[in-house]
Amino acid sequence: MINIVNNLETIQDILKNKIFNLGSPNIIAVSKTHPIENIYPLINHGHLHFGENKVQEAIEKWTDIKQDFKHIQLHMIGKLQTNKVKFVVPLFDYIHSLDSLKLAEKISVEQKKVNKKLKIFIQINIGNEDQKSGISEDQLDIFHKKCVEDLKLDIIGLMCLPPKNEDTENYFLKMKNLAKKTELNELSMGMSNDYLNAANSGSTFLRIGSKIFGERA
Repeated sequence: MINIVNNLETIQDILKNKIFNLGSPNIIAVSKTHPIENIYPLINHGHLHFGENKVQEAIEKWTDIKQDFKHIQLHMIGKLQTNKVKFVVPLFDYIHSLDSLKLAEKISVEQKKVNKKLKIFIQINIGNEDQKSGISEDQLDIFHKKCVEDLKLDIIGLMCLPPKNEDTENYFLKMKNLAKKTELNELSMGMSNDYLNAANSGSTFLRIGSKIFGERA
């Protein structure tokens, strides 16, 4: 049986020993496809941040848990369709995948309905890949301003999914510079295979799944 708590503590120790910038990044335990029974050890250990990428799965797993553990912070890290926003806003605390004006407008409407503001990352298509969602670098300033000033969204940072099979460090450093230029403090970048590179490049939220829970079935 895989020891999930030990896996988390191992990652935390590695970060403490290898990261020399101010503070350690938050670890989002990406629990997608894993049953809540496998997640309880981390909850009972006191872990705060959890990530899901499918809305229906998150509703089934987390609705009751969040009533009992109100301190838990739930992160929507997958692509979000506008017709699912009405389910995401009441349950989640963060959205990492804001990738269009249409989605931003829908989030704004649904937040007003329940009087709740989520913390939101703008997803950047940092590799300019046709198959990936995200705002282009040259549109970021206009998009960010629209989200904050017109839609009153709480934009806290930027998120990226760098191209696969490439050196991610260069992309992470580009993201760090973009965030600084946009005067945003948070960066959501880095997963199980590249979290150390991301942390060294200034990531404040790491999205780690298999290194904690093991490979998905």
